[in-house]
Amino acid sequence: MRRLAAALLLAVLASPAGASAERWRPDVAGAAAWAAQRQGTVTFAVRTGDRLRGRGLDRQFPSASVIKAMLMVTYLRQRDVRDRALNEGDRALLAPMIRRSDNVAATRIRDIVGNAAVARLAEAAGMSRFRIHPIWGLSLITARDQTRFFLTIEDLLPDRHRAYALRLLRRIVPRQRWGMARVIPERWTLHFKGGWGSGTGAVDHQVGLLRRDEHRVAIAVLTVGSPSHAYGKATLRGVARRLVRGLAPERTGTAGHSEGAIAAAARRPRP
Repeated sequence: MRRLAAALLLAVLASPAGASAERWRPDVAGAAAWAAQRQGTVTFAVRTGDRLRGRGLDRQFPSASVIKAMLMVTYLRQRDVRDRALNEGDRALLAPMIRRSDNVAATRIRDIVGNAAVARLAEAAGMSRFRIHPIWGLSLITARDQTRFFLTIEDLLPDRHRAYALRLLRRIVPRQRWGMARVIPERWTLHFKGGWGSGTGAVDHQVGLLRRDEHRVAIAVLTVGSPSHAYGKATLRGVARRLVRGLAPERTGTAGHSEGAIAAAARRPRP
């Protein structure tokens, strides 16, 4: 009997494409309905190793500070950086740019790496509609491309600097932990970057990677035209809450979604 039970367990765990993997689906319909009733334009994407779902996946928006995650990865991939220890100068640029979204540090890093290197990173990540701009915050991004980038960010980062980069994306300062950062499912860790701007065509964006053991889910929510930053943050939170519904353990209210089903659906892709 024990052998039979063990065999059945192994069969479930070894079959990410099996019936159990079908049980967890992000609530795309709920997120789309929420987005449709919000002011402004809202697009989003949710991506696992074998599935992509969303709304307005290829609509381009100015990146604002979301691009800073790409700037960090580009910097760390440089030939004279990727295989050496980071020094105080490196950390003095990277940490403020990511953790508190420092614009001066971002401009300095962009000037060091150059726009062509950022475009090459986008190509390496398979981002087909990314367009770099001389003013980095006006570079164009899409929800599809950003989830592709974040889902593979661990493989794009050099081995030596992977843990440091992920730690920065995990430790965004408290005052910028709004939107999706408010709805992190239990037992998952969020690595993310936000972008926002005021005035005509104001944007409020967030892109993130949820990790739990070897499992990964990437989410991008991009908005333009919110009447205020507070309103935009509420839009981001509402969309993200619906997309991650069902990722928490059963005891938090996800009846019908077993641990095995959730894990299989979100298994980390391999390069």
